[in-house]
Amino acid sequence: MASTLHPSIAYSRSAGRQGGPLLDGILLSAALGILLLGLVMVASASVGLAERQGLDSLAYFYRQAFSAGAGLVVGAAMLLVPTVTWQRLSTPLLAIGLVLLVLVALPWVGHEVNGSRRWIRLGGFNFQPSEPARVALLIYLCAYVVRCQAELASSTGGMLRPLVVLGLAALLLLAEPDLGGAIVLITTGLVVLFLAGARWRDSLVVAGLGVVGVIGLVVSADYRLRRWFSFVDPWSDAQDSGYQLTQSLIAIGRGGGFGVGLGSSVQKLSYLPEAHTDFVFAVLAEEFGLVGVLILVVLFAVVVLRSLRLARLGAEAGMPFHACMAAAFGVWLAVQAFVNIGVNMGLLPTKGLTLPLMSYGRSSLLVTLGWLGIVMRIHHEVMASGRVPTGRGDS
Repeated sequence: MASTLHPSIAYSRSAGRQGGPLLDGILLSAALGILLLGLVMVASASVGLAERQGLDSLAYFYRQAFSAGAGLVVGAAMLLVPTVTWQRLSTPLLAIGLVLLVLVALPWVGHEVNGSRRWIRLGGFNFQPSEPARVALLIYLCAYVVRCQAELASSTGGMLRPLVVLGLAALLLLAEPDLGGAIVLITTGLVVLFLAGARWRDSLVVAGLGVVGVIGLVVSADYRLRRWFSFVDPWSDAQDSGYQLTQSLIAIGRGGGFGVGLGSSVQKLSYLPEAHTDFVFAVLAEEFGLVGVLILVVLFAVVVLRSLRLARLGAEAGMPFHACMAAAFGVWLAVQAFVNIGVNMGLLPTKGLTLPLMSYGRSSLLVTLGWLGIVMRIHHEVMASGRVPTGRGDS
C-alpha cells in the first residue's frame, strides 16, 4: 500500500488546521443515509412478524434504533483511538477473534437458531461473535502486510502465511455453519492482499483453489446442493427449496419503477421469510421500486469508493497501515453488499448474510458503526499528517 511520491509534489497543510476531527463528510453522510433508510425498512418489514409474535408492531424498529444509537456511541469512541493502537494490538486481537469463533461452536456456549450455532446468548441479547472476529482478523491482516510487504510481493510464502490464518477462521465459520461468512472473509482477505502487493500469479492460483473448495463444499452437503439447484431454477420447487428466492423475486417484480409505497409490501406479510434481515432489500425494492434500489446502490458505491480513495491517500502519504485498513473496510462492505443483493435478486445462491447498515441485526450494526468510526479516525490522521498532495484531500 505504500507509495513513493516525487519530491516536487506539493502537500496540503491540513496538519495546521485546528478545531476538531477532520471527517470525510461525504462518506459519513452516505453511511448515515444507509443507516436511516435501514431503520425505515426494518420498521416496515418487521411489522407483521412482531404482531404474529404478540409484540408491539414497532418492537424490532425500537431494538434496531437502540442498537444504532449504541453503535454511533461506539463509533464516536473509536474515533478517539489512534490508528497505530490497532496495529500494535493486531496479534492479541487475532487471538481474541479466534477464541470467539471457537466459543460459539461449543454446545454449552453457542446459541442455535434455525440449525446454525452463530450466537452467544448474553441476557436478552444474541451476540454474534463472527462480527467482531472478522474485524480482528482483517486488522491482523493489515498489520501483516505492512510488516511483510516486501515478502508478500516477492514470494508465494509471503501470501500463504496470512491465508493459513484466514483459512482457520473460515473453517470455524463453516462449523457454525456459515458458508456465506467464510466466503466473504476469504474474498475480502484475498483482495486486500492483492491490493497490498501480492503477485498476480499467486492471487489467481489461490482464487482458483478457493473456487474449487467452494464447489466441493456445496456438493458435500445435501442442503447446500438443494440451495444451488433452487438458485438455478427456483420455480421448479417454489414451495420448498426455492420458496425464499421466488418470494423475493415476486417482491422485486411488484415494485416496478416506483414501488407500491412505504408500508404497502404484501410479501413481508408471512410470505417472505427473514424479510427484516437477509431479505430487507427485496422489501425495499417492492415498496420503493427501481428508484429506491438505485438510491441504495449509489449510497453503497459512495461509501466504498470514498473508502478506497482514503486508502489511496493513505498510501500516498506514506501511511500503509491506514491505507490497508481503509481498503479492508471498503472491500468488505462491497463484497457483503454485493452478495446480499445478489442473493435477493437470484444472481447468487441463498446465503445467510445481512445487508450492512440496513438489515436487522444488533451485533452487525454495532460492529459496522464501530468500524466506520475507525475509518473516520484514519481520515483524520491522514488529512492531519500534512502529507496529502495538494488538491487530493479536498475533493
